[in-house]
Amino acid sequence: MTNQPLVSIIMAVKDTAPYLHECIDSIINQTYQNWELIAVNDHSSDETPQILKSYSEQDARVKYLDSDKPKLIPTLQVAYSAVKGDLINRMDSDDRMPLDKIEVLVNEWMKYGKGTVIAGGTEHFVEEGEVGDGFLRYERWLNQVARTSSHYQEIYRECVIPSHCWIIHKEDFDRVDAFNPLVYPEDYDLCFRFYKHGLKVIGIDKILHHWRDRSNRISRTWDEYKDNRYFDLKLRFFYELDRDFSRPLVIWGVGRNGKDFIKLVQVKESKPHWVCDNERKIGKDIYGVIIQHFKDVPMLENPQILIVVSSPDGKAEIEDQLKSWNKVPVKDYWFFA
Repeated sequence: MTNQPLVSIIMAVKDTAPYLHECIDSIINQTYQNWELIAVNDHSSDETPQILKSYSEQDARVKYLDSDKPKLIPTLQVAYSAVKGDLINRMDSDDRMPLDKIEVLVNEWMKYGKGTVIAGGTEHFVEEGEVGDGFLRYERWLNQVARTSSHYQEIYRECVIPSHCWIIHKEDFDRVDAFNPLVYPEDYDLCFRFYKHGLKVIGIDKILHHWRDRSNRISRTWDEYKDNRYFDLKLRFFYELDRDFSRPLVIWGVGRNGKDFIKLVQVKESKPHWVCDNERKIGKDIYGVIIQHFKDVPMLENPQILIVVSSPDGKAEIEDQLKSWNKVPVKDYWFFA
């Protein structure tokens, strides 16, 4: 490993011709120049193939391939099969890199070496109008997670590392099974695999990606991303990695999230505790579970608590309440919404 390791930038591309020049130019103009771009066309119907071919003819570092299978993950698999670099990064073909993105990621990774994922902050932008409030809230939260390196503490709340804003050694990426699982959302599943395999995530308090918000981005249009609570994915990893069946399980929240969530939990175990602060629901039998007052929680012996309240104010009040009890450590409760 030298001080200038080759970085393989993986990019699946589908019908992003209007944005592709800006995207690739932001890569070519990086202050760090020892990179290769593996750009794989996923059956585009616009001028994407011609643009990629033109760039590959002008700059040997740009490798243009066509995917033999449709959809995002198979296209990423094609790209990954062609990489030659020591370090791996992913890029979205409608976004932009700050000029020092790769340099900052590499320099930070060099401080720690293998076993480490470096993750930075992100910033949304639009050509016209304004970025949606939901994306702005997510952006602020992501940047706070990166600033505090609290990725694993927050992992059950939402995807903690944007798909385009990390760097990892190829050996570590292979260890977590790279892009092989056909699971969407693929970036969130990857975060959980970093967690599962014990990779250390180091956050950087710096904007390292410009993320385009547009009406036809796949996070808005694909069925795989339609229910963006991802309860199935979260619970699969929770029961694999963190559930201790010797301890009682508490589900906190009886709104829509709580009702959908408890039905999934009941597939895993038969006697969860379900609590809230709504006097009209306390004592009622819902789905075979008697709703309890949240003040009953301290009477349970060493509970694990999953919070599925959607209101930001409600989440803050619950966290304050848990801290006031003292006997419920931070590591014993998780936000799932």
